[in-house]
Amino acid sequence: MSTVDSVLSRNANDLAKQLEVERIMKAFKLNPYDILDLPFGASEADVKKQFRKKSLLIHPDKYKHEQGHEAFDFMKKAEGQLSEPSKRAEIDAIMTHSRTLVLKSILGTGYSTGIADTDPRLANLTPPFDLQIRAKAKEVLIEDELSRRRKQKLTFANEGAEKAKQEAEVIARKRKVEDQAKWEERREDRIKDWRDFSNKKKKVKKNAHVLG
Repeated sequence: MSTVDSVLSRNANDLAKQLEVERIMKAFKLNPYDILDLPFGASEADVKKQFRKKSLLIHPDKYKHEQGHEAFDFMKKAEGQLSEPSKRAEIDAIMTHSRTLVLKSILGTGYSTGIADTDPRLANLTPPFDLQIRAKAKEVLIEDELSRRRKQKLTFANEGAEKAKQEAEVIARKRKVEDQAKWEERREDRIKDWRDFSNKKKKVKKNAHVLG
């Protein structure tokens, strides 16, 4: 290979790496299929193969890019989600639901979840069938995430209210103890005041008896 060809090849490789980092950063982060650029339903072997392929392309140790580490972390998280059975089941359930919604919107009452992606009625669509599924999944995932955040916010609010209630109870108990302590501290003063009052009352009564 000539020097020129070598330079062109290296530049093309660097461009491919740059474009891949940019693609990942623009991908919808709640959908691991988007991040790994895989079709819905890709096998576990395909997931691992795609991750290895893209890791060789943009791994921070092999390619320096200001967003390289972040892009690789997104990709690693996506691979983890699709490799962990319970998390993948959640994602696939949303993707399946999204596919059903798209089928229903295209075919109306004639739709069936058993219709294959290769069905002639799904060919030559604009946008293509798979992109419509991704778009619908994005809507569903966003709504799901917003719902999760609302529940989390409500939980935090309830926890905050409960914490405030507990703190108020602690303050009330502390105030009660302090008031009781002050009451006990003034006990001798109250006894003295009562004795003085009683003696004064007796003296007044005695004087009244003498005068009478």
